[in-house]
Amino acid sequence: MLRCAQTLALICALGWGGISPSLLAAEEGGMALQLPAGAKQLTRRETALGSYALPVGAFSAEGIPLEQVEGHILRRTWQLQGDATVLQVMAPVRSQLQAQGYEILFQCPERQCGGFDFRFGIEVVPAPDMVVSLSDYQFLAVAKPQDAAIVDGVDTGRQVASVLVSRNGSAVYLQLIEVAPVILPPLEVAEGVVSTTAPAEEAPKLGLSNHLAEAGHAVLEGLVFDTGATALGEASIIALEPLAVFLGDIPTVRILIVGHTDTVGNLEDNIALSQRRAEAVKEALVENYDIDPDRVQVVGAGFMAPIASNLTAPGREKNRRVEVVLTSRD
Repeated sequence: MLRCAQTLALICALGWGGISPSLLAAEEGGMALQLPAGAKQLTRRETALGSYALPVGAFSAEGIPLEQVEGHILRRTWQLQGDATVLQVMAPVRSQLQAQGYEILFQCPERQCGGFDFRFGIEVVPAPDMVVSLSDYQFLAVAKPQDAAIVDGVDTGRQVASVLVSRNGSAVYLQLIEVAPVILPPLEVAEGVVSTTAPAEEAPKLGLSNHLAEAGHAVLEGLVFDTGATALGEASIIALEPLAVFLGDIPTVRILIVGHTDTVGNLEDNIALSQRRAEAVKEALVENYDIDPDRVQVVGAGFMAPIASNLTAPGREKNRRVEVVLTSRD
């Protein structure tokens, strides 16, 4: 009772009271949470059946202890403006998860987590949908009790979730990843051959326009940067043609160009470098394809949103990239 009273007091102090849960309830398949008034959902990404590496311990010389969990994966992020600290955002979320029957597996602030090594060893939704400050974040891993996975005598698998909260500038970012059990249909056996229902055909690779329309963001393929370089060669400028065509076909759309780097150098220098890479792309779109500069914003994320390991040369090359994000379609 004391914990509940303390949590309620904190929620009210942060302005979390008086908000309709239906406004912030998860969409189909996700848990419902109450967040502070004004919380803005940035992204929602679903995987019907996938595997998630749930961190269950801090970084050490052996790496990060991970528990592989399979099921329906839902990834969501929010941005909150205001003066709340990372702990003030994390604590009510943690209490709500516990009230829903989750048990804490592991929790830590940035230093106890392992700082840089922990942050870049776990799954994080790419910026700008999730931004993590290496000096101010907290992580939480929770799971339903093992007996909750038994349904009608069938082990449906672990139901787990992770929460990552970080403050960057005047905003707090919150990432919630949920994995829910999926009960698969039984295998069909005929004439000694084990089979399932006919597998779905592999989806064709979407072109840039279709990918942007479907996902709202995409990596600009064909742009190659050496470590520390910002210049776009002729081949890279030609590779921007699909984006230029997309912008020409939908003259009301506006975009954000996000530059990214590998981890060579410090964060401040890399943010500036990634900003220059984004600006180089915008300049090429304006000068070579006559795109209205007012339709294109730029930002540099540095090495805060890797898509591959920075411990290998191929991984660093993948991380030296530029992404495009749809921001509006008037």
